[in-house]
This record gives sequence, structure tokens and C-alpha cells, in this order.
Amino acid sequence: MDDKRKAPRRRVLKVGKIVFADGMRVIDCTIRDLSKEGARLIVGNAVNVPDTFQLFEKSTGMLYRASVIWRQNDCVGVKFEGDPTSIYDASNKRFARLKF
Repeated sequence: MDDKRKAPRRRVLKVGKIVFADGMRVIDCTIRDLSKEGARLIVGNAVNVPDTFQLFEKSTGMLYRASVIWRQNDCVGVKFEGDPTSIYDASNKRFARLKF
């Protein structure tokens, strides 16, 4: 089967957080595949994941604006909307106060 992704993905095992409602709500996830364009996330229940959110990658401290492109039972495929930013950037000040 041909892989039609624009950017090559790599298999990873990283701790992630789905952050939404302006940083007031957080869902734990595991990042399983990652590319410059998007990721595959493992979650408890894909139905609970909002259509758009910030994905926080704990190991690097980066935030990705993400949109859901597919859902399965415990998996969500997302595409990234723009470049990631550090949780410590001034524009992300509202997220820096969270204890991840």
C-alpha cells in the first residue's frame, strides 16, 4: 500500500496532552506517530476529543494547533495548523501556568 502523506511520519512513544477550552480542559494522550504535518494519538475515548485543540508534547514543551481528521475507538488522527510554538512563548502564557 502506498503512503500518501506529504511528510514522512515516524513512530514515537511520547506523552501528550490535548488542551482545549482556552487551557481549562486537558485530556491525556499518547503520541504514536508524528510528522511535520500531523500525528496519531491514542486516547481513552475518541468521542471526547474536540474537533480543534492544542496538542502539548511534554518531552519538548511544544504546542501544536491541531484539527481532527479521523477518529476510531481509542485513536485520533490530527493535522497540524501551522508551526509548533514553545509553551514558554509569550503568546502561550495562559498555558504555561498549567501543571503538566
